[in-house]
Amino acid sequence: MTKLGYNTGYWGSGPPAGVVEAVKEADKLGFHSLWTAEAYGSDALTPLAWWGSQTTNIKLGTGIMQMSARTPAATAMSAMTLDHLSNGRMILGIGASGPQVVEGWYGQPYPKPLARTREYVDIVRTIVRREAPLEHHGEFFDLPLRGGAGLGKPLKSTIHPFRKEIPIYLAAEGPKNVALSAEICEGWLPLFYSPKDDAHYRRCLDEGFAKSGNPNKRDTFEVVASLFVVPGDDVEKCADMIRPFVALYAGGMGAKGANFHFEVFARMGWEHIANQVQELYLEGKKKEAAALIPLEMVEDVALVGPLDKIKGELPKWKETAVTTFLVGGPASFLQMYADLLA
Repeated sequence: MTKLGYNTGYWGSGPPAGVVEAVKEADKLGFHSLWTAEAYGSDALTPLAWWGSQTTNIKLGTGIMQMSARTPAATAMSAMTLDHLSNGRMILGIGASGPQVVEGWYGQPYPKPLARTREYVDIVRTIVRREAPLEHHGEFFDLPLRGGAGLGKPLKSTIHPFRKEIPIYLAAEGPKNVALSAEICEGWLPLFYSPKDDAHYRRCLDEGFAKSGNPNKRDTFEVVASLFVVPGDDVEKCADMIRPFVALYAGGMGAKGANFHFEVFARMGWEHIANQVQELYLEGKKKEAAALIPLEMVEDVALVGPLDKIKGELPKWKETAVTTFLVGGPASFLQMYADLLA
């Protein structure tokens, strides 16, 4: 049976309206997980702890914590702390983000994100398992630091973990990064999943499973994908609710030639549109960029229109590799999502 997650999304001028009621309703309805986001504003951990404290059963996921924002040790400390406070409900969702944010906001180098991710995950797991003092001398992280004051020494966490294995999910979009998630993590967090690309993603995941050394990994691996659902009588008006979001990511979230979301839509067959959207968006013409998004492009990543239409399109989504659909919106929508999707 398909699971459901509730995605609180990014903040604007303050916390999303009605989010506390929605989080409580998701917990009451038996949603699998609750997810918070961060970019270069609100962080993912504080709201997850705040809102999660008002829930009982729902799992608590960061969707996503940006690796460049924290050392691996800081990430492990936060994950272990929240795992204790929630009685083992923590899911550590992490991702590399993009060069504009990593270098512009965090002042960290971006090159070799896959190799950096591999090291990062290895250090976090070592800390959480707490089997020995931490020693890691890699290409990106040097623990204890060689040089400096010369006083660094291998350390173990002062707290014992609630669980020695906190599940780690990787946000990924490129083929190699998707494969890496299947190789070294317990789950994958795609943003724009499309049924038309399901075979491509299954091949990427299979490549990672084969390298993982675990013949049964496919059976427990989670794919937690955002699914945008906008019901209504007018299909085009429903699509208008999604178009600005698609235009932002396909056109404006990243520099030209270094926008991984652009590449996702290009793989779907929308490169010609994505190029035009990107040109307009980077010129500051956001409304014009959104208006260029055709209905079919929206329908590749979302369910829009009358309920009968949505129900008719659902089977192709449920046949994909996705195990949990992430939805958003007010508390009053969640029962409808549960009835439709779960």
